[in-house]
Amino acid sequence: MPKICVVGSLNMDLCVEAPRVPAMGETVIGGGFFTSPGGKGANQAVAAARLGAEVTMLGCVGDDAFGRQLLDNLRTDGVDTSHIQVTKNAPTGVAVILLHGGDNCIVVDPGANMRFLPEDLDEGAVAASDMLVLQLEIPLATARRAMELAKLHGVPVLLDPAPAQRVPADFLALADVVKPNESECKTLTGMDDPRRAAQALAEIVPRVVVTLGGKGVLLYDGDQTYSRPAWPVAAIDATGAGDCFTGALAVSLAGGMDFGGAADFAQAAAALAVTRRGAQASMPTLEEVTAFISIEKTIRHG
Repeated sequence: MPKICVVGSLNMDLCVEAPRVPAMGETVIGGGFFTSPGGKGANQAVAAARLGAEVTMLGCVGDDAFGRQLLDNLRTDGVDTSHIQVTKNAPTGVAVILLHGGDNCIVVDPGANMRFLPEDLDEGAVAASDMLVLQLEIPLATARRAMELAKLHGVPVLLDPAPAQRVPADFLALADVVKPNESECKTLTGMDDPRRAAQALAEIVPRVVVTLGGKGVLLYDGDQTYSRPAWPVAAIDATGAGDCFTGALAVSLAGGMDFGGAADFAQAAAALAVTRRGAQASMPTLEEVTAFISIEKTIRHG
C-alpha cells in the first residue's frame, strides 16, 4: 500500500446549477443547490485513499462548522488528519461553484488555507511518505518548504500547479512530476500551444503530464513525448475531476506503475468522477476503476 502525503487546501464547496453563465451584473435563476466537501488538497487525499493508498494530509481549517465537517469527512475515508491545523484566526475556506453543461466555474475564498505556514509542516509526515502531493491553494512559501523537505528525504514530488499562477523556475524544479491542464500550461509558460508549453516545462521538470479533458493527456518523460486518449463518458459535473486525476496518478506512480499506465489509470478514475456530482463525493474506489478499465478495454478490442 503506497503512502501518500498531501499538503494542501481544504474547502467547503457551495454548488448551484445554472442554465447558463451570467454576464457581469446579471442575475440568472438556478437550482439544485448543495454543499460538498472540497479543496484541491482534500479532494486529492480522498481520491488517493479510495484508490487504496495510506494517506496523511497536512493543511489548515477554521474553528467552525465547515472545518469540523471537512475533518470528519476525511476521517470517514481513512485519511490521517492528525497534522491538520485548526485556527481561530480565519474561517474555513469556501469555493462557490457554478455548474453548467457538465462544466463549472469557481470562485475560491482560501480563508484558513492561507494561514498554513512553513513552520506548520510536519517533517516526519513528509519523510515517511512514498510521494508528496501538493497544489497552489496554500501559501507558495509553504509549498516550497514542503518540496524542499521531500527532496531532503528522497521523497518524489507530484505538483498540481493549480489554481493557475506564475511561479519561479526554481520552484518548479523541486517537483519530479508536474501536472497542469491546458490553461495552467499557458499561465506557467506564456505559450498558447500546449505541446510547446509542455516541452518548455519538461526542460525544468523530469516528467510532465498535461491534461486535455476529453482529448486525453500529453506525456513528457525524458526524451519520450506521447499522448494517451481519454476514456469516453457522459460528463455531468467536472468538479474535482482534475484532483481525482492527480490523486490517482500519485497512487499509481508510488505503487510502481509505468508512466503511461499511470496516466491511463488516472484518466479512468477521472472519467468516473465526472459522471457523478460533487468533488469528494464523486471519487471512485479502486474496485470501480479496475472494473471500468476492464469493461472499456473489452469494448475497444471487441
